[in-house]
Amino acid sequence: MKSFLSWTVLTVLVLVHISQAVYVQDGDLKFPLESVKKLKELMDGNRHINPRTMVPMGSYSPCQEKHLPEEFQPVCKREDAPMIFRRLSM
Repeated sequence: MKSFLSWTVLTVLVLVHISQAVYVQDGDLKFPLESVKKLKELMDGNRHINPRTMVPMGSYSPCQEKHLPEEFQPVCKREDAPMIFRRLSM
C-alpha cells in the first residue's frame, strides 16, 4: 500500500511538472513558446518574398497579419513593437 501511494504521488508530480507551459520573456513581457514559434513562422515567411518587391524588414509589422497570435496584440500598440518582434523572431 505504501508503495502504491508513493508511485501515485510521484506520477502526479511528474505530470504537473511536464504540463507546465514554457514562456519566452522579453523585458517585462512574457509569451507562450508556441505563440513565439508562430510569430517566427510569420516573420520568416515574409522574408521569402521576391527581394525586388519585398518591403524592408525594418518597416514590416506582423501586426498586419491575420494569423498573428492574440498575445501579441498589446505589443502592436507599443512604440517599440518592431524591436520586440525582431528580438522574439531571432
